[in-house]
Parts: sequence; structure tokens; C-alpha cells
Amino acid sequence: MQWIFDFVGWWMGWDVKALLLFLLIFILTADYLKNRRSGSFPPGPRGIPIVGNIFTLDHSRTHESLTQLAETHGNVYSLRMGQSWMVVANSYKVVREVLVTQGESVSDRPVLPLQEDIVHGYGVISSNGHLWKQQRRFALSTLRLFGFGKKSLEPVIIDEFTHCANVFRSYKGKPLAPHLILNNVISNIICSLVFGHRFEYSDEKFMSLIKLFEQSMQIESSVWAQLYNSFPLLMRHMPGPHQTVKQIWNKVEDFIGEELKEHRKNWDPSDPRDYIDCYLKEIQANKGQDENTFDEQNLIFCVLDLFVAGSETTSTTLRWAFLYMAKYPEVQEKVQAEIDRVVGQSRALTMDDRVNLPYTDAVIHEIQRIGNIAPLSLPHVTTKAIQLEGYTIPKGVTIIPNLTSVLFDKNEWETPNTFNPGHFLDENGKFRKRAAFMPFSAGKRVCLGENLARMELFLFFTSFMQHFTFSMPAGVKPDMGFRFGVTLAPNPYEICATPR
Repeated sequence: MQWIFDFVGWWMGWDVKALLLFLLIFILTADYLKNRRSGSFPPGPRGIPIVGNIFTLDHSRTHESLTQLAETHGNVYSLRMGQSWMVVANSYKVVREVLVTQGESVSDRPVLPLQEDIVHGYGVISSNGHLWKQQRRFALSTLRLFGFGKKSLEPVIIDEFTHCANVFRSYKGKPLAPHLILNNVISNIICSLVFGHRFEYSDEKFMSLIKLFEQSMQIESSVWAQLYNSFPLLMRHMPGPHQTVKQIWNKVEDFIGEELKEHRKNWDPSDPRDYIDCYLKEIQANKGQDENTFDEQNLIFCVLDLFVAGSETTSTTLRWAFLYMAKYPEVQEKVQAEIDRVVGQSRALTMDDRVNLPYTDAVIHEIQRIGNIAPLSLPHVTTKAIQLEGYTIPKGVTIIPNLTSVLFDKNEWETPNTFNPGHFLDENGKFRKRAAFMPFSAGKRVCLGENLARMELFLFFTSFMQHFTFSMPAGVKPDMGFRFGVTLAPNPYEICATPR
């Protein structure tokens, strides 16, 4: 009788194996049929079943991976992330076509599960439709009221520089790590507009918050984020850095919530002091109205967006600026000579000086270009089918504007891979604008804080050059390596800021 049981066991074992084999073949076939590219859809590298091209890219340098793929697959190509398609736009010509010429059709952001689980469709960066338009319009008009991009903000920036300069001078030319100091410095400008006050560099709670921002920026551009967005039902219950991101933003929400409570204590609707006061007034004025998007939840996420957008990119640019000045001392000397000749060292610079400092202005622009602070901008999504370079991209496909391919486009820049301020100077040494200079993106979703960032970069950079000379510590060479995230940041470093 034993042989009968053995036979049944053997037969059932094969039956289970056959069933599993059938399921595997079925899943692979269904995945292939569902996700095969049509003839009119942009081509791209072959992906792995189920996960697509998630592991095609080197996520420690995604911008370079995407730029290299364009050499093989053309300036418009597609990638599959899990079960979702995205199209990567490369080169100045193609990126401008997408963001400007067809900007109306790609003005929305894709609904990404990780981002959605954090901001829930609120704010001014990831929101869409009526909510986005209303919040962006309000943010721009309100921040302008408090000096956003205007001369009235110049004294605030110069005052913040004075605080920072005192810290730098206290090192007496010895090595210092500028990272957290610069983040605090730049954050204080947007804080003065949004919160109505600045934070001391010794404020440990605020400094820890700044550290969390950078950590989050890196995780949100990692393979963990891609996996979360591709397989949210699974990843929501899996441990990993993606869970850390949600915890970080919960802490930021709590921090903003505390600021909101303080504002309510002595809030006077007739005398708004900052963005939060104006928003509270708007909540009151819009109560009960149709299509109203003003409430406290949205306020918190709008403040969060302004806070991140108004600090991270500019502080990162200045960190690159110090490195490039240390690496190219002859450029630093020419900048200082121009500032000394035009402004001197006794008075503070103003935006009016810019027109008389063409070489300095060119250096700032070249730092932004080669620093490549927002290498992939932020993703867009098609709101209707569009034609691009002969391909048809259906509605609902994510578009990645590869700004790296624009800022290093060999058809637009004479020496794209070399630090060369001459890119922004004409034959007479006058500053010249370049159409392919697109660090703030372009079109309807162009960076909300562009005017503020331009003002901050000019005033901070020139003020640093006016008062300090930057060099590497003895025996140390500038490390031009980077850490990839939503922003492209230099590796941590120490530098000597010698008072002039």
C-alpha cells in the first residue's frame, strides 16, 4: 500500500509544480501584453518583467544614467517603472518643446503614491487643477506683498549675511563646514516672509529640521521611492527608508503646526505680518464658498512647500560656489577685483550693482549651470495626448524634463563639461543671456521662487566675495563629487574663509 501513497504524493507534487509554472507563464505573458510599447510610442531600453526599468538606472546618479540612455535611444525615449510608463525629454530643443510650446498639456504633476501619502494632494508643488492655480496665485501675490523679489527684501538678505559673516569670521580662517550654516542662512529669508521671524544658528530644533530635509530629498530620489511608487500596496507595509520619509514630513508638519498656534495667539486680521497671517485671513474670507481650497491643512503643506523650495536649492548652489572659487582661485580673484573696482569694500551691495558686474554675474550663472542643482526638475504628466519628435505620448504618461541634458547640451554650450564663465559673456565682456540656461525649469510650472533665488544668489555670493577669500585646507583638494537627490548636492566638505 505504501507505493500507492508514494505515487499520489509524487503526482500531487507535480500538479502543484505545474500549477505554479502555469501561473508564472500567465503572469509574464499578461505583463508583456499589457506593457508592450506601441509603434508610435517612444522606444527605450528593454525592462525586466513586473519591475520594468527600475533597476536599469544607477540611482546614485540617475541624471547621468538618463542622459547616457539618450545617446542610445534618442532625445525622446520611454522607461517603465513597475506598471507605469514615463517618457524622458532630453536636449534644450526637446525640453523647451515639452515645457513651453506644449506646456498647457503637461502642466499637471503625476499622482505619485509616496508623495500622495505625504502631502495628500495639498500644497503648491504637487497639487493640480483648481487647487494648484488658486494656491500658486495666492502665494505669489502674498509673498510679493512682503518683498518677494523686490528691493525691500535686500536689507533682510544683507542683515542675514552679516549674521553669517560674523560666524565665518569667528573661525579666523581655519576650516569650517559651511553646510548647515548656509542652510540656516537661506532658510531664514523664507522664514522671515512666511513665519515673520528668523531662527538663530544655535537653535538646535531648527537645525535638526534642516538636517531632516536633506535626508528626505535623497530618499525621495532613491530606488526605494521608485519601488514605493510602483508597488504602493506592498511597500506601505514594508520596512525601509521610504517609511523614514513619512516620519520626517510628519515632524515638519508638527513644527509648522506649532508656528501656526503661535500666530493664532496674537493674530490681527487687519494687520497681517507675514504669509501665515494672510493665509489665516484668506481662510476666514473664503469660508463656505464654492471651490474654496483655503483651510489649515492646505496652509501647513503650502508653508512646507515654500520652506523647502525657498531654501534647499539656493543653499546648495552657494555650497557649490565656495567649492568652485576654491578650485579656480584665478576666477575668484577676477570676481573680487571687479567688486572692489565697482563697489569697494565699505558699502553693501544692492541689486542695482548687478548691471555693472558682468563678470561676477557670469560666474554666478556658470555655477548654477555646471552645479546642475535640480538635475531632473520635477515630473510632469500629460493631460491629453501630445506629439513629440514624431512620437505619440498618450494622456496620463509621466514626463521627465532632463535639465541635465539642457545645461550640458553640446549644441548649446561651447565647452559644456568645463567651468567657463565665458559662456555668459559676449565678445565685449558684457553679460549675455542664454536660452538654454534653464536651472529653474520653464513653462507653467517654472520654479515659484525663481526671483527670490536670483536675488539671494547675487547678494549672498557678491557679499561673500567682497569680505572673504575661500580656499581648501592645507593639503586638501576640492572634492567635486556629488550626492544625488531631488537636488544635486556636493559631498560634505570643510573650507577656509579668510577675511579680506
